Amino acid sequence: MIVKKRKVPLAIRKLSALAYRLPPNHPILPLIMNDLKKREAGHKGECSIDFPLSFLEPKSYYILHDLRLQDQSRFFQLDTLLISKKYALIIEVKNIAGAIYFDSHFNQLIRTIEGKETAFPDPIIQVSRQESQLTNWFLKNGFPSLPILSLIVISNPQTIIRTAPGNHKLHYKVIHRDALPYKISQMEDSITDSIFSEKDLKKAVRVMNKHHIDADFSILDRYNLTEEELIKGVICENCKGNQLYRKHGTWICHQCQLSSKKAHIPALRDYFYLLGSTITNRQLRDFLNISSASSATRILQSLNLTSSGSNKGRVYSLYFDE
Repeated sequence: MIVKKRKVPLAIRKLSALAYRLPPNHPILPLIMNDLKKREAGHKGECSIDFPLSFLEPKSYYILHDLRLQDQSRFFQLDTLLISKKYALIIEVKNIAGAIYFDSHFNQLIRTIEGKETAFPDPIIQVSRQESQLTNWFLKNGFPSLPILSLIVISNPQTIIRTAPGNHKLHYKVIHRDALPYKISQMEDSITDSIFSEKDLKKAVRVMNKHHIDADFSILDRYNLTEEELIKGVICENCKGNQLYRKHGTWICHQCQLSSKKAHIPALRDYFYLLGSTITNRQLRDFLNISSASSATRILQSLNLTSSGSNKGRVYSLYFDE
């Protein structure tokens, strides 16, 4: 049973908004697009295990995607956590094309594609650390000591996996995605005793969901950008670049004559991801390129936002969840 669904990661949503709002000739745009492409590839890889997981018996397992929990003063994030009465399984997904070599001597993953080698951090060390952190989380929250297992799933079926001849145990930890149901079945058969009662299991899943915290951050600070570098205004989704003007409560494009009463909503979504979750009348006018304070008020009121303060000091709370 899936109890925490997979969503488009916040980093992808913020990078997409940033790429949309930077001028085409901005010097940092190629870096933004490259980082966005990497994030999207990773997300695609994570989504690719949904089909193999669908073969599991729903009543036997609880599945949580993109789970981020706190271990003391640190956070740890799990691509997918599968939990049953017998054990918890951390699934770390890697979407890497070409040929990959697990170097156990120097603890690195080496990818070779088109004759070029690239080194990555060792995912085996990553999941080992996650196992320890999840164990600590269970103990800290008063749950029984549950066996914590982990798998590294290579999402691309054409990826070639290699390691040194003496590294005989790698196949216990690293698999292609199509082998996932069979591997989970093997794990299930190897553990005979149930550690969690049904009550403990449901409580643990409920507490995990409650303790999940999204990794929020300022995308502008991450790339050392300022608000002044962004393209503001309501952008025509049809013309992809022309700005709409507002007349009698309707947004209109000069070029294609597109008209919309709600074209400000995608713009405010960009504001939310780029500049923050609170907005004032003045900030809305500045970002949407409108001069009328009364028009801005009508837009804000139409969104039924919660607010605090009064008159010119009123601050509205934005929230978009995709």
